[in-house]
Amino acid sequence: MIALDTSSLVHYLAGSEGSDVAAVDTALLESQGCLPPVVLGELLSDPSLPKTVERVLLQLPMLDVDPGHWERAGRLRASLLRQGHKAKLADTLIAQCCLDHGAPLITRDDDFRHFVAAGLRLFP
Repeated sequence: MIALDTSSLVHYLAGSEGSDVAAVDTALLESQGCLPPVVLGELLSDPSLPKTVERVLLQLPMLDVDPGHWERAGRLRASLLRQGHKAKLADTLIAQCCLDHGAPLITRDDDFRHFVAAGLRLFP
């Protein structure tokens, strides 16, 4: 499974170009793309999201939130903040979900680079 981040999915849906968009396309074509729950929440928050896109998003596999997820996410975020790094709560929850499942993350968002030291694999 390869987790898809909001930043890359938004660009994919808009028809943008980029290595992340190509990676999203490949992951979806190969039935490997999945969503961290926060990503689904972010995407469904768009009031202009077409119903057809919503139906497709709801069909994608979701990564489960494992027991202890919230505690691990809190500790991960605290660790990054102590080091002076930017660590938005939503990004932390996405990263922790990927870490829990050993899933690499396709993202265009540079803020995830700080999670690499904790073991997050960024793709491409």
